Amino acid sequence: MKKILLFVGIATFTLSSFAQEPTKTDTTVVKADTIIVYKNDTTRIGKILIIKKHKKNYGDSVSIITDSSSMIVKKKSKITTNFIVFDLGFANWIDKTNYATAGSYVVTKAGTPAFSADDMRLRAGKSVNVNIWFFMQKIALIKNNVNLKYGLGVELQNYSFRSPISFKEDGIIPYSGGAITNSPFIFRDSITFTKNKLATKYLTIPVMLNFAANNKTSKRGFGASVGVSFGYLYKQRNKQKSSLYGKQRNQGDYNLQKFKFSYTAEAGLGSFRLFGSYTPKSIFENSLDIRPYNIGLRFSNW
Repeated sequence: MKKILLFVGIATFTLSSFAQEPTKTDTTVVKADTIIVYKNDTTRIGKILIIKKHKKNYGDSVSIITDSSSMIVKKKSKITTNFIVFDLGFANWIDKTNYATAGSYVVTKAGTPAFSADDMRLRAGKSVNVNIWFFMQKIALIKNNVNLKYGLGVELQNYSFRSPISFKEDGIIPYSGGAITNSPFIFRDSITFTKNKLATKYLTIPVMLNFAANNKTSKRGFGASVGVSFGYLYKQRNKQKSSLYGKQRNQGDYNLQKFKFSYTAEAGLGSFRLFGSYTPKSIFENSLDIRPYNIGLRFSNW
């Protein structure tokens, strides 16, 4: 009997919550047992009290209180957090540099071809992008189908060069007869490298608009996001390997921009999705016009 009354009470409470026209009274009394509705948020059935509450960002909750117990049923939160998201992809760039006006930033030996885009060409299969996002969070804007998505993490790029170029922060300029500079420069080296990379590390904040096709099963449904990211360069180094010097990791300031703005997007099903990013402005401060892009797989719960 109590179960039937509880069901009737919940049904009465639900209907009263969604009523569009105001009633003349806030109290309903049934003779068989007592069911009392207080306004639109509280219903009492004998010793059972049903309370509906609303909290910002946490949705509605229904509390069922008896003499001996309290049970709370919560709706889906508007805020969802995903910890440790991992990206694995390829890195490359678009070179729009006018090398005729590159100036002293690039150095070549007299009698050899001028420095050109061929010197900055990358090994596509060996230039990689790895991103580790400490967290990704989304806030439901329209019924969990349209969300604001943002996060915080690190972007790691390893650009592998085809040519034997080297990056220097300052020092003696090669092929100059001992001239010294306090400015960074790139030069075509005389050493044959088996591995030659420029590595960059950014602390990055992505901000995207997320579209979810199935808000009830977000781990299996289709989703897509588009937006921008803001990165801060905190480490840059030239990693090289040769038979003459072995492994070298030369960390320094190679005239790269400290801040990076990029367009970013992702799309996929459940935890398996594709991601991509493009930086519309050169990552170098002067002389070179190099615009990176990344594409790969993202491993995430949504």
